[in-house]
Amino acid sequence: MCLCGVGVRAQAPTVKATGVSDPKVQRPMAESRPVATFRVGGDPDWMAVTPDAVWVTVDARNAVVRLDARTNKVDGEVTVAKPCSGLAAGFGSLWVPSCGDHDLVRVDLRTRKVVARIAAGPADSEGGIAVGAGSVWMVTESKSGPDGVLVRIGPLTNKVAARIRVPAGSYAAAFGGGSVWVTSTGQNLLTRVDAGTNKVVSETKVGKGPRFLTVGGGSVWTLNQGDGTVSRVSMKSGRLLATIRAGLAGHGGEIAYGVGAVWATLEGFPMTRIDAGTNRVTAQWVGKGGDSIRVGLGTVWLTDYDGGVVWRVGVK
Repeated sequence: MCLCGVGVRAQAPTVKATGVSDPKVQRPMAESRPVATFRVGGDPDWMAVTPDAVWVTVDARNAVVRLDARTNKVDGEVTVAKPCSGLAAGFGSLWVPSCGDHDLVRVDLRTRKVVARIAAGPADSEGGIAVGAGSVWMVTESKSGPDGVLVRIGPLTNKVAARIRVPAGSYAAAFGGGSVWVTSTGQNLLTRVDAGTNKVVSETKVGKGPRFLTVGGGSVWTLNQGDGTVSRVSMKSGRLLATIRAGLAGHGGEIAYGVGAVWATLEGFPMTRIDAGTNRVTAQWVGKGGDSIRVGLGTVWLTDYDGGVVWRVGVK
């Protein structure tokens, strides 16, 4: 993901990705045939899916670009200073953390205009922002101690409605099962915050160096940068259900859920598919591309961070 710095960054893993040990599931990325290729330039990174489009950040151009899913063409952009740390759609808006202005930018999806700026900067350039329970959720840097702070933002007021202490080294958030789930990269934890009470209700030990996460199939899935595994945690009980060896250790990457599978990406290993029914890696594409991934509108959306393009790939 984005390498632009803000705040205190957790130490980047020194390990390198090796991929899965079973060569039968690996295939060359060059054999992939995207149904569409969007040339956006710069360094396409974070993505968000809406009912008719996908939006992608391009930090190098201070832009968030709209990709029209009906025409498969680039369809305009909105200027945001150094967009970073995730992208989320909700309440008729696109929510864009800015590492340039150190705030949260709200963009109206209909007019494509900036309609609000919230005084809450992301804790790190590599993080994640979530929408759920009538609110927007993002981890910000604490000014009073080592712990992180999860902020709850009301879309009606465009103001911070609550501040919740989470473990140090927390940067990314996702919403599911009536709760906000936050990874602590520094403490190898997945923290659950109940959206009804704004209180931490559980902490689960997961793989080493978790950062990016996704929800689906009744579970929360964390991509662990320190050991290359994916941890599966029950949304109901908070219990660790599985540790999946994906060989995706190292800095960057992302993870998403869709069509009964978990999809992970990392430079050099653009797509890895994990079957949610068996907790097994069923396919891993090796080669050029990768860095950000989303599933929606009947396809997988994958960035080539270094190549300045976004691929739309058919799901099989």
